[in-house]
Amino acid sequence: RFGTPDDLKHLVDTAHFMGITVLLDVVHSHASSNTEDGLNYFDGTDSCFFHRGSRGNHSLWGSRLFNYSSWEVVRFLLSNLRWWMEEYHFDGFRFDAVTSMLYHHHGIGTSFSGNYSEYFGMHVDEDALVYLMLANHILHKLYPQCITVAEDVSGMPGLCRSIEEGGLGFDYRLTMAVPDKWIQVLKEVRDEDWDLENIVHTLTNRRRGEASITYAESHDQALVGDKSLAFWLMDKEMYTNMSALNAMTPVIDRGIQLHKLIRLLTHSLGGEGYLNFMGNEFGHPEWLDFPRKGNDESYYYARRQFNLVDIEHLRYRQLYTFDRDMNLTEDKYGWLAAGQTAVTTLNQADKVIVFERANLLFIFNFHPCNSYSDYRVAAEHAGKYPFTRDLQKTRKSQ
Repeated sequence: RFGTPDDLKHLVDTAHFMGITVLLDVVHSHASSNTEDGLNYFDGTDSCFFHRGSRGNHSLWGSRLFNYSSWEVVRFLLSNLRWWMEEYHFDGFRFDAVTSMLYHHHGIGTSFSGNYSEYFGMHVDEDALVYLMLANHILHKLYPQCITVAEDVSGMPGLCRSIEEGGLGFDYRLTMAVPDKWIQVLKEVRDEDWDLENIVHTLTNRRRGEASITYAESHDQALVGDKSLAFWLMDKEMYTNMSALNAMTPVIDRGIQLHKLIRLLTHSLGGEGYLNFMGNEFGHPEWLDFPRKGNDESYYYARRQFNLVDIEHLRYRQLYTFDRDMNLTEDKYGWLAAGQTAVTTLNQADKVIVFERANLLFIFNFHPCNSYSDYRVAAEHAGKYPFTRDLQKTRKSQ
């Protein structure tokens, strides 16, 4: 559909030549229920690779669930990982739907509060847990530079601790609650009423000593007619007022500034890695919609408009420049590798958030109309702190 196996190898090799690490989104949590071109009923029974009966079917996804207690299944899945590493030279994997693997209930109808009873009990699928430990052990043993990321919403303790410590051995966990929080805030709350305590709690609510990858918005939030964060912020004005040749309108001004603040706060406070999706770094408008019955099998929205960044007079280019400089500033100071930090000032009335990370002092003012002078905040290190609103100037001056 999108090229030959050799084309994929060429893509990975080209990325490596450019210094880009390439991870594969690998799906070992479930498999297609197709019988003509899938594993389902491979030998004429429903239990060749999967659990027999209802246990082998995911009630929400309509897919088949692997039987991780089967030696043949484990060998099949492990050989699949080795094949991607050695045949295509991928640098690691993002394991899809790990939550579904870890629990017999697959996370369906379950709200995880962090209580240990939710993670240790008969509801945990020990066979799947052991498989993930084995997969991580083999990958890191055979390929020491391999990176593994778990898509898990449950917060399983030890998920990103070493196997020697009794963990599952993943390098990172995706903090999926963060993009969910931002989309909820933009949908349900006026920006002057934002609950900063709740936002900061979501950004910092992760297990210490276990690395997380955070992100401001998810691919899911701009699928099938839903909006990207930029579109939630600016909506229809993105069609008419994103040109710098036109006067800045209040809606576009507010939307661009909040778009930047959301990303910088998420990047600097939310984890040990940062993730962008499909043009969202420059405020991609509209949504991504695959051909389906609901849109008459149309391909119209099945695309990303990366060309918007190349048009100099469009404000998408300005948003992209901010995102680029944000990442270059992190390259210089390394706050993602600095570990978790404590928020020293969280003033709900003033809408101010202050924290230190990697010897940088971050001060965010989310108030819709107030600016402050002589505002006192705590700082661990004495000295003069150059102040600027522009990341690129900060990078040059410091």
